[in-house]
Amino acid sequence: MTAAAADEVALRWQRVGLLSEIPRMGAKTLEHPEGRIAVFRTADDQVFALNDACPHRGGPLSQGIVSGCRVYCPLHDWCIELDSGKAVAPDEGLTGTLATRVTDNVVFVALPA
Repeated sequence: MTAAAADEVALRWQRVGLLSEIPRMGAKTLEHPEGRIAVFRTADDQVFALNDACPHRGGPLSQGIVSGCRVYCPLHDWCIELDSGKAVAPDEGLTGTLATRVTDNVVFVALPA
C-alpha cells in the first residue's frame, strides 16, 4: 500500500452538504466531538476547512469576513490563511486545518478515522 493510500484509509470523509449551501465568501459549521469545524467557500468556489477557533482568543472564525483565501476573526480582526490556518504577520498562531474535496457539487471534509 502506498503512503497516499494509507493516508486515505486513515481518514473518514464527512459529507458537509452541497456547495451551494455554503454562502460565497462565508462559512457553514459542522459539529465534531473534538470541536466545531468551519467550512469556508471563497468567491471563486474554493473550499477550506478549519477548526472554528481563532488562535488568538478562540473567536468563531465561521462568523468572520472572508477575503480572498483569508478570514478575519470577528473578535479582534486577526487574519487567518484558509489554506494553512496560520495567522498573518504581525500576529502569530495557528488553527487546525482539514482536507476538503468537492465531488459532483457535494462538499466533504476529511476527519480522522
